[in-house]
Amino acid sequence: MKTLGLGDRLYDYLLSVSLREPEVLQHLRQETSQLPNAVMQVTPDEAQLLGFLVQLMQARRTLEIGVFTGYSSLAVALALPEDGQMIACDVSEEYTAIARRYWQQAGVAHKIDLRLAPALETLDQLLSEGQAGCFDFALIDADKGNYLNYYERCLQLIRPGGLIAVDNVLWSGRVADPSVQDDATTAIRRFNETLYQDERISLSLLPIADGLTLALKR
Repeated sequence: MKTLGLGDRLYDYLLSVSLREPEVLQHLRQETSQLPNAVMQVTPDEAQLLGFLVQLMQARRTLEIGVFTGYSSLAVALALPEDGQMIACDVSEEYTAIARRYWQQAGVAHKIDLRLAPALETLDQLLSEGQAGCFDFALIDADKGNYLNYYERCLQLIRPGGLIAVDNVLWSGRVADPSVQDDATTAIRRFNETLYQDERISLSLLPIADGLTLALKR
């Protein structure tokens, strides 16, 4: 998968002059590309941006909703300080087993607390433990029907000045086609419209990969 609207030549050039992909990430991306649902993996330029933002913010505690094979979590974990921590939420033992293998190879497994359970349960547990306002950054990249539920919980869990990143918000362009009315597309439309009206955040929607929303908690 590549950034929407860029031809192959320009996208390849973009990567050639900007992508600084560690070898372990490259190997993970190549392995994941052989899977039937490889399209679920974030693009390398998007993952690099997420790591860049984590470094820029000097984030120490992060959340990830939706791990898949661990490319984005690895990119973020590499950007965290040695004592940084990520809580990563997923339900697939099969795919996260790949993630765990690469986290170990990269030497960042100690930074990542993988919670194999429905993410809403994990997020609600964190809130019940009094961890509201304790996180710096969150990435949402999971089932689209729950995007608003994930967002509301992450907004409580991150601190003022913290950042929520949300993937797939342009949904291969389907959100702009009113004839497309499937559940996932309508859920993303509703999510985008809700955030546009949300005065609790500062908002930017970037046309990188499949669309990336950045929501800065005020």
